[in-house]
Amino acid sequence: MSILIRNGYVIYGENFDVVKADVLIEGNRISEVRRSIKESADTVIDATGRVISPGFVNLHTHSPMGFFRGLADDLPLMEWLQKYIWPKEARLTREDVKVGAYLGTLEMIKSGTTTFMDMYFHMDAVAEAVLDAGLRGYLSYGMIDLGDPDKTEKEIDEALREMKVIEKLNSPRLYFVFGPHAPYTCSLALLREVRRLASEKGKLITIHVSETMAELGKIQERYGKSPVVLLDEIGFLGSDVIIAHGVWLDSRDIQILARNGVTVAHNPGSNMKLASGVMPLQKLLNAGINVGLGTDGAASNNNLDMLEEMKLAALLHKVHNLDPTVADAKTVFKMATLNGAKAVRLNAGVIKEGYLADIAIINFNQPHLRPVNNVISHLVYSANGNDVETTIVDGKILMLDREVLTLDEEKVIGGAERVIERLS
Repeated sequence: MSILIRNGYVIYGENFDVVKADVLIEGNRISEVRRSIKESADTVIDATGRVISPGFVNLHTHSPMGFFRGLADDLPLMEWLQKYIWPKEARLTREDVKVGAYLGTLEMIKSGTTTFMDMYFHMDAVAEAVLDAGLRGYLSYGMIDLGDPDKTEKEIDEALREMKVIEKLNSPRLYFVFGPHAPYTCSLALLREVRRLASEKGKLITIHVSETMAELGKIQERYGKSPVVLLDEIGFLGSDVIIAHGVWLDSRDIQILARNGVTVAHNPGSNMKLASGVMPLQKLLNAGINVGLGTDGAASNNNLDMLEEMKLAALLHKVHNLDPTVADAKTVFKMATLNGAKAVRLNAGVIKEGYLADIAIINFNQPHLRPVNNVISHLVYSANGNDVETTIVDGKILMLDREVLTLDEEKVIGGAERVIERLS
């Protein structure tokens, strides 16, 4: 299978240089990027007036949580979780979670996300939805034992069961990830065992860390140190760890994360909505820490639109620091593409020969994206997910001219409506 994308503005290479060129995809790789490619292809896409961008990497989300979009807005995190989200989640069946995952993957395809890092439960069901949708999914079962030794063993067993089921699907687009929920919901025994298993089995780890002041206070009261110091002291951290949020990090925490090569997944929309705080982005970048971008779940964002998330990230840090040069457009674009791919050790996030063909084509033939003075700036500050016209993952077209080819959009939306009606 080959695809030739012609006459577009190509965001090329690690420096994101914008060039007028064609892109040839052969199999699941980008084989050539240059002007006037003459080779024939199975599919030819005319990208005149369009931007050919690396697909977006959503480094932290909970894809089935689209069910709860708008359910309990404008509340503090713990009240939101304990009174509204967790009681609803307790009633979800495996099939419900799969329906929610279909809704999430559909939303991501339509807004140009090609890879995502997920944390939820019934992740084997999520994996089936990801397979059908055609996306790349890094899937973690959210482990919570609340210090109960019996629960610790059960959570480890469930994670290993999920791992075996996902690996049995034998897809190069599916990856199991260990996902202890957070230091305040997981015992040290669970965290240590996750660290051991991840090292033994060569898996990534993702975990919520330092999201709120309340979390910080709980860990300080329980252990007398910050969550990052705690994780460092038990040998948990490493270059295979992706921490979500990292809002309340001090200088010592940042040094520890940098020394261990940890990636931080920034979720500005969710952090603002839940009033969690503002992550010290510039300090993390100055320390050489890899920072990616995530939306968090659609219940606390309230969408999975990575184009919108880029704008939120850029504007939040400018106003917070009273400095318009902070979080410039290219830096934020890199967070949403190359940095995310680097975090999950994926040869993607860049349009260049030899890289995986994970691509979003954005229609710039619209008033809010004209004139084309600066492509990267327009993507960060002017575009949104509805401007994405075509999404390609692993060399396969998932959406063409806004028509999703891998999922029945009407069926997915109808299924989600029926589930939430039953839960209400």
